[in-house]
Amino acid sequence: MVEFPLLKSDPATGDAGFAAPERLPRSLGARPLAPLHLPVLLTFAQFSILTVAMHFGSYADYVGADNDDVMRLVQVRDLLGGQGWFDLTQYRLGLEGGTLMHWSRLVDLPIAALILLFSLLMSPPLAEASALLVWPLLTALPVFYALAVSGGVLGGASGRVIGLALALLFALAINRFVPGAIDHHNVQLALIATIAACLILPGRPPASHALAGVAAALAVAIGAETTPHIAVVAAIVAVQWLWLGGGMKEAASAFALAMAATLSAAFFLTVPASQYGVVACDALSTGFYALGVIGAGLFFLAVSTLSDRGFATRLAGLGLVGVATSGFALLGAPQCLGNPLGSLDPLLVSMWLSHVTEAQSVLAQLSAEPWTGGGFYLVPVLAMILCAVRIRQGRDVQAHGVLLALLAVSWAIALVQVRGSVFSNMLSAIPLAALIAGLRTRSNADPKNLRKGLAYAGTAFAAVPFVWALSGALLSMGVNTVMGQEAGHLPAQEEKICTDAEALAPLAREPAGVVAGPSNLGAHILRFTDHRVLSAPYHRNQGGMLTELHAAMARPADSVKFLRGAGVTVLAFCDSDPQVGSDAAAAPDGLYAQLRKGIVPDFLEPVPGTQSAPLQLFRVKP
Repeated sequence: MVEFPLLKSDPATGDAGFAAPERLPRSLGARPLAPLHLPVLLTFAQFSILTVAMHFGSYADYVGADNDDVMRLVQVRDLLGGQGWFDLTQYRLGLEGGTLMHWSRLVDLPIAALILLFSLLMSPPLAEASALLVWPLLTALPVFYALAVSGGVLGGASGRVIGLALALLFALAINRFVPGAIDHHNVQLALIATIAACLILPGRPPASHALAGVAAALAVAIGAETTPHIAVVAAIVAVQWLWLGGGMKEAASAFALAMAATLSAAFFLTVPASQYGVVACDALSTGFYALGVIGAGLFFLAVSTLSDRGFATRLAGLGLVGVATSGFALLGAPQCLGNPLGSLDPLLVSMWLSHVTEAQSVLAQLSAEPWTGGGFYLVPVLAMILCAVRIRQGRDVQAHGVLLALLAVSWAIALVQVRGSVFSNMLSAIPLAALIAGLRTRSNADPKNLRKGLAYAGTAFAAVPFVWALSGALLSMGVNTVMGQEAGHLPAQEEKICTDAEALAPLAREPAGVVAGPSNLGAHILRFTDHRVLSAPYHRNQGGMLTELHAAMARPADSVKFLRGAGVTVLAFCDSDPQVGSDAAAAPDGLYAQLRKGIVPDFLEPVPGTQSAPLQLFRVKP
């Protein structure tokens, strides 16, 4: 039996519909979650209404603003158009032969299924738009459940309410759950939130650890970005088994078996037999699969045979598991122990990756935009300090230890690439919800005490990353105003003057061929036209990206050799694209620099009607 807080009336806190913990079966099944359904679904309804209202209030497109959203749609369209389930080659991207993508069909499948479902009642374009509206909203549901459960574990009834409120504010403040956001990041957030909730449940229920194992395997299968998180999750389970022995046997066994089984299913359901011998470091392949199954299998064996032995024996067994797993990693996939992008050509690093905002390190980000530091990095620091204090106080040591480990790895990733901050900000809501719940109870018990009220309100505001992000933006604008500089403005969605259907309509009318243009145009050209594009911002397309960069930066006499050598039929030129500006600055005599000056070389023929448009088109003469 374990303690699990249910939702009933609680006279102590004044929360209608909430009560103190009562005993429940050791399960994470429907019964313990049933009392959460109404508040979570009401919150989800509120979230959906607000999100859809904001979306249509400034409607630009039904596909997300990120290139990955557009490319995911292209991949789903190819699947629905008859491309094989196991065939992830994007034949219209890169040099002749296409580019083998590293994205999982596990995310393509539900999106494609929704499109087919809506197609029963709607026209194809409307069915596609409806599916892209619904899917991102649905991925927020697991986050709401996970943060509500987790907040209740640490903060009781009030913590559950506040955890749900923080989950709502988190989902509203980021672009991962807005209509059209169909890349895999929202799914990864849902999986990590689920794992955290499962691992901190009191009593360590085997069912919750099995669910954590399933989520961990799916996270690895969907994207390699979460591999450090899953490594820490596995270490958390292993260390708890080492310390507790038999008391952790059922939970550890359930986690290991579920992870191995789910990883095996994902591997054989998404990886073609022809790729079984290939080790890829950016996607589920033989390397990650074998490493995960060997590690989980050996750990299960150790748990099954050594749980009732002494600490020293368990330590020796776990050490052997670690050595064997590490040895396989060194022998079977040594290249995957480093940065998956470490093999990028230096030119791509300097001209592409270094300009990608979400790939910036903490130093690069703070150097460029110091006011963003609070929104990206501060709240997780507060949460980690709180976890450390709670551990020292002996309060919910297991749960706070788990959260501290997950927060630490997320924050460390964010120091290397700012994109990791979304995970640490999400996980911060769990311990901070409990803190706010405690301060709220104290404030309600002594409503005339201004100090307690301010402490509660101030902590509640400080726990929301968006508050820090907005404060930083306003502070930056104020400082600029005081110093007599341009005040600037709050971040807004970039205007799609070169990438929407209207801008690309003239290109769609050209005979199908090969298009060269800045990488940010690539996915949009694939979406709106039948052309193949040389460049789009994906690291597996190094050949196409390098060819386009060399053509853009070379003198026209040499540029034509790159273009004709790659079979390019049309050059797409968008003067406002950031890459065009950086290429022209790096190569003042290059092709893009010449076109910016209005100098058109002889081998290019302007497409009529596009020379005064934001997106200028030039046919490459044979």
